[in-house]
This record gives sequence, structure tokens and C-alpha cells, in this order.
Amino acid sequence: MLNKLKIGTLLLLTLTACSPNSVHSVTSNPQPASAPVQQSATQATFQQTLANLEQQYQARIGVYVWDTETGHSLSYRADERFAYASTFKALLAGAVLQSLPEKDLNRTISYSQKDLVSYSPETQKYVGKGMTIAQLCEAAVRFSDNSATNLLLKELGGVEQYQRILRQLGDNVTHTNRLEPDLNQAKPNDIRDTSTPKQMAMNLNAYLLGNTLTESQKTILWNWLDNNATGNPLIRAATPTSWKVYDKSGAGKYGVRNDIAVVRIPNRKPIVMAIMSTQFTEEAKFNNKLVEDAAKQVFHTLQLN
Repeated sequence: MLNKLKIGTLLLLTLTACSPNSVHSVTSNPQPASAPVQQSATQATFQQTLANLEQQYQARIGVYVWDTETGHSLSYRADERFAYASTFKALLAGAVLQSLPEKDLNRTISYSQKDLVSYSPETQKYVGKGMTIAQLCEAAVRFSDNSATNLLLKELGGVEQYQRILRQLGDNVTHTNRLEPDLNQAKPNDIRDTSTPKQMAMNLNAYLLGNTLTESQKTILWNWLDNNATGNPLIRAATPTSWKVYDKSGAGKYGVRNDIAVVRIPNRKPIVMAIMSTQFTEEAKFNNKLVEDAAKQVFHTLQLN
């Protein structure tokens, strides 16, 4: 199955550089400047390790990492499309903060039983009572609540308006087309509800480290991501307890398993990263260990573990 992927020609490892201070001077969606690939044993080892992971898990893996300490980026299938699944909920929360007055976070949104879809652990508790926009954002980010996500998309004006917000952010890659849970179908060659690891990482960077949000808005988003209840077995599992991982996970059909994160490490600037993966049959079960192993290799390549 993986021979169709042409691993030998598709697996690319690139290191690019930009100003070490660029994380403090970005507008909304910074892009590290391109630099020639430097051949090295480290890069070759990384490439082979990711190829081995794809063979081991019978999966396609995409990785994009921006080390804001050095200005270097690390990529592997970073410009290939993957279903983003629930990872977009972190960006949706950022879009809500960007688009609505902060006082609106306390505004209550009413909904009924008919508004609920599958996997709605928080919204199902408050049918008939409603939840504030802030509570819906926290439910979507922390608990991956699907009904909360749909209610927030409706509040923004629908998936089309959400995509316009991403375009204004500088994202000309991501396609947003459907509501939860349909966006998780992840059919091969279907570009609906897809993005690339690089774009997902850069969008997260724009909201958390760029100038898109005010400092108070960023603090709110940091807190929602810090309390994420679904990310423990993913990137976080590859880090020591002294590191802080602010992430949003995602899963879908065809074994889709993703995690996007900003990783804070003591005494250095943060790392922005996205790991996305998919398998080849609709019924395939996702594998958390795949994401953990890919993250471990990233940190090893960056000489952080």
C-alpha cells in the first residue's frame, strides 16, 4: 500500500531560517524564509525514521515544526493535504476571539435537543439552559464538543464566513466546508475540510504568538488549550513534565489522528508544531502512538531530548 506513496521521492526534510526575533514581530501569519536544504546525517536519520513510522503504522504522516528560538523549520510532507478533523477547533476559538467583542464572550447562546450531534459531552448538559460563547469555546477546545463547535460556526456566520476569516489571516490553503461530525469523513483525494501541517501550525502561531489577537485574548486562548483534556497521549506524551504543551487533537475516519501545538520549554522560546496522519481504509483505527513517536523524533532531531 505504501509503495504507492513513493516514499523515496515524497519524504522531504527541510530546514529553513528566518530572523530569531521574528516571533515578536509577526503580523498575523509569519512564514519562515526559505533556505537551501543542508544535507546531514541528522536529516537523513529523520527522513528514514519517519519513513519507517509510515511503514510500521501503515499510514501517511505530515509534520511541520517552527522553532521560534532558532528561526528554523522542520518539515515532512508539510504541504500535503490531510483532513484536519477537530484540530481546527483551536483555530475556530481564535477566530471567535478575533471576530467578536470580548464582552460577547459572556453572551448566552440558547439551543435545543435538535441542535445536538454526536459527541457533545458538555452541551448535552445544558440543553434548554444554553451556554455562554466562552463556555462553548472551552467545550469545543478542551472537550472537543461537536455541538459547541457547530454553534460557534453558526455564530460566526457559517463555515463560509469562517473560511473568509482564515483567508484574512493569510491562509489560502485550508478548505472549510462541512459541520461536525461530517467534516471527519476524511475520504482520500477529497479536499473538503482539509489543510496542510504547515498551514495549521502557522495559523496556530498567528493566534497564539502573532499580533492577530490582543494579549488578553491570547491569554484566554492559552488557558483553553492548557486545559485540553484530549491531548495527553499525543505530543504531550513525548515531552518531559517540565514542558508545557498547548494543543488540540483531532481524529476521523481512515484512521486520521492529528495534534497541533505550541510547546513551551523552560529557558527558551516556544516550538510551534503540527503532526497529521491518515491511513488507507475507512474503518482503520487511529493510533495515538504514531503521533507520540513522530513527536519524539522531532524533539530528538532538534536535540531537545
